[in-house]
Amino acid sequence: MEYLTTETFKEKVFNFESESEFKVTKPTIIDFYADWCGPCKSIAPILEDLSKEFEGKVDIYKVNVDENHELAGAFNIRSIPALLFVPIEGKAQMIAGALPKTSLKKAIKDIFHIE
Repeated sequence: MEYLTTETFKEKVFNFESESEFKVTKPTIIDFYADWCGPCKSIAPILEDLSKEFEGKVDIYKVNVDENHELAGAFNIRSIPALLFVPIEGKAQMIAGALPKTSLKKAIKDIFHIE
């Protein structure tokens, strides 16, 4: 898992100021979180596990909303944790809340069509 700033997000995922499409090369999950957020802390180890389980198949990034206000605003993040699922083809989908591991795995399989 990699932590992104607004600038590295623009380079690796999507320059929301000048582009109209995501530039990911693998299915990608962006975890919008804050250090003080209890539910964010509860899904952090789950996302870490999933990043290992789906290594090479799915990229998982973390964005601290307190340190990256512009980015959180660009995606209209109002509550956290918020997970942005970005498939290679199709529309990105936002899932809010701290879901259990089984639900996150199902979302990865359903949205990204990965086993």
